[in-house]
Amino acid sequence: MKLLNNLTVRVLLAITLGILTGYFFPETAAKLKPLGDLFINLIKMVIAPIIFLTIVLGISNMGDLKKVGRVGGKALLYFEIVTTGALAIGLILANVIRPGDGVQTAAVKGGDISKYTEQGAGMDWTEFFLHIVPSNAVKAFAEGDILQVLVFSMLFGVGLTRMGEKGKPLIQTFERLSNVFFNILGVVMVLAPLGAFGGMAFTIGKYGLSTLLPLAKLMGTVYATMILFIFIILNLILRYYKISLWAVLKFIKEELLIVLGTSSSESALPQIMDKLETLGCSRSVVGLVVPAGYSFNLDGTTIYLVMATIFLAQVFGVDLTIGQELTIIGILMVTSKGAAGVTGSGFIVLASTLTAIKVIPVEGLALLLGVDRFMSEARSITNIIGNTVATIFIANNEGEFDRAKYERVLKQEAENELADYKY
Repeated sequence: MKLLNNLTVRVLLAITLGILTGYFFPETAAKLKPLGDLFINLIKMVIAPIIFLTIVLGISNMGDLKKVGRVGGKALLYFEIVTTGALAIGLILANVIRPGDGVQTAAVKGGDISKYTEQGAGMDWTEFFLHIVPSNAVKAFAEGDILQVLVFSMLFGVGLTRMGEKGKPLIQTFERLSNVFFNILGVVMVLAPLGAFGGMAFTIGKYGLSTLLPLAKLMGTVYATMILFIFIILNLILRYYKISLWAVLKFIKEELLIVLGTSSSESALPQIMDKLETLGCSRSVVGLVVPAGYSFNLDGTTIYLVMATIFLAQVFGVDLTIGQELTIIGILMVTSKGAAGVTGSGFIVLASTLTAIKVIPVEGLALLLGVDRFMSEARSITNIIGNTVATIFIANNEGEFDRAKYERVLKQEAENELADYKY
């Protein structure tokens, strides 16, 4: 059937099969995590080289180092404004809907949170920001540290640009290498349905749909808030340049489904960079904005962190003052920036925030263990959409967006989709 040749359809079928397998055969499904991990590892294998090559080629082709600094500065300013907006929206809706009211702590199955609270209490955020600059570039690539690879790649691109004509042969070599890695990515994407199946089956089989019931109101509130953020705030940002958010989401639907199945935004990072170039954004803007956004523009994670904090305050009957809530926003504006670079980041960052404000019991994190995996899909999808919108916005702002290409690509995409669904 021609319909099955469409990657979107295959991934959607894999997610559906994963949910059914997890629900009806939970013990077997709980053992399928390696399938999802295998796919994510294959993607991680090419992330660092693709980021490096995209940034270096983008900077060297840009030529103007002042422009590089300007684009980077605009990106950081955009990230801070939008992230602060996400924090404010999460805070307001959590106070209006009050998902923590009536939740009985004894009725929710807890878990061992000691590793998170210990790491959260001991986090040194000065050390985190110093960690941004790699002491060993090879180690940064080996460990797949996106932020460190980004910094090294920018410096390498600047150094190559300063060589002028002497650097041209190396640039041509990097162009060929870039094509090789994107061809590797094309091969890896064949396994995307397998990864989505394994990831979704494991989530349902291990945690079960029953874990959602006690905290259904929190989950519903978080999902609703992220939907509103995407279709109101991010939509308005794109409409400023007369870009259709819905058209962009349709264009990246395969990546969104892969993120949904694997619960990891990293699983779609290289594809999103490639798609954004295809859509009309210049390579230089894509190379700078997307990798930086994975550490500094985590809209979904930011919304979740502030809502989870307010939720726990409501559960334990802690009436936060306006000053305390503004303090929480201030702390999260800093701590959320480290969320992408820390294993188990959601709980560790949340633990460090609760430790810093010293008002809400840190032990309350145990309440969130059962549903965190289910909310990670919403966080990851919102993060990747947020970075997609940021890249398109900054590309337009810099005059680095090819609108004719954008319209041509979307028209071709619509024709291909129509052909795929013909029997």
